[in-house]
Amino acid sequence: MINRRNFSKAVGLGTAAASLVGLPGVQAASAAPQRGGGAPAPTIPTIAPGTHTSFERLKHVKAGLLDVGYAEAGPHHGPVVICLHGWPYDIHSYVDVAPLLAAQGYRVIVPYLRGHGTTRFLSSRTFRNAQQSAIALDIIALMDALKIEKAVLAGFDWGSRTADIIAALWPHRVKALVSVSGYLITDVAAQKAPLAPKAEYAWWYQYYFATERGRLAMEDKGDRHDLCRLVWDTVSPTWGFDDATFERTAQAFENPDYAAIVIHNYRWRLGLADGERRYDRLEKQLAAQPYISVPTVTLDAERDPFTPAPGDGSMYRKFFTGKYQHHTLQGIGHDLPQEAPTAFAQAVVEADHL
Repeated sequence: MINRRNFSKAVGLGTAAASLVGLPGVQAASAAPQRGGGAPAPTIPTIAPGTHTSFERLKHVKAGLLDVGYAEAGPHHGPVVICLHGWPYDIHSYVDVAPLLAAQGYRVIVPYLRGHGTTRFLSSRTFRNAQQSAIALDIIALMDALKIEKAVLAGFDWGSRTADIIAALWPHRVKALVSVSGYLITDVAAQKAPLAPKAEYAWWYQYYFATERGRLAMEDKGDRHDLCRLVWDTVSPTWGFDDATFERTAQAFENPDYAAIVIHNYRWRLGLADGERRYDRLEKQLAAQPYISVPTVTLDAERDPFTPAPGDGSMYRKFFTGKYQHHTLQGIGHDLPQEAPTAFAQAVVEADHL
């Protein structure tokens, strides 16, 4: 297993380049990149994953239905990058990415999604809803609360889906997009169709959460901890993270709404749980699979079991109609920004310079 000491060398992140194109371990899409006429993207200096273990600044702001906990790095008046985590992860997926971008002059915002970490619902009466449009509106509300008109959005897993939605429905709020696994906007009706058996196998926990046993496991502290650790181990098979790395993130699972949010998210996606009528109009738009026109870099992780075959971005290329580039990172698993922070940060500045 690759350990953190030699990991960056293994994926070839030691080569200086103004773009991800040409880095050993990084494959570009076969289509030529569409680039703008601006200055070339700066080169992000290489660091090993795990160089940083904490954020200097943790803050709170009331935004929409939530009191959002978030990390912030970089100059307050710099161009904004909002980094969005997935499940079962938290803001520490960006603990190395944030300082890299801050050093380039970006103001980096990394929020805990609803049900995670220090983010709390303002009212005990609010339905603990985790459908995709509700989470996207949380980020719009966060931008409004922080008086951020436009930002680069970057994410993986739930974070990719959230960023994709905002880019599709509110493109005037998005300067550029970095989306791991490409286009993840959910059409609930389409989700009812079976996938290939190997793909279904990777989603075992989604079906487990559809049962009462799965719900009870998520509500039990010990079972929840061990289940999330198992997911980390299986979806990032080459990442030699240590116990302390996982435990830092596992603290975010102690949020009192964590189990309710996780269970609702996966049941809603399978059509097994209702959303709220207030989001029906948005969900109808999303079910139509809207195109994304903002400048975009998509990333696929070669060792991520959820990366759609053939892993070159061709499965979702048609959804991105603006300036575009795609990269596949060899030897990297699901938590791409934490496993390959230099490559992820480079993708952000590349998207910003398309």
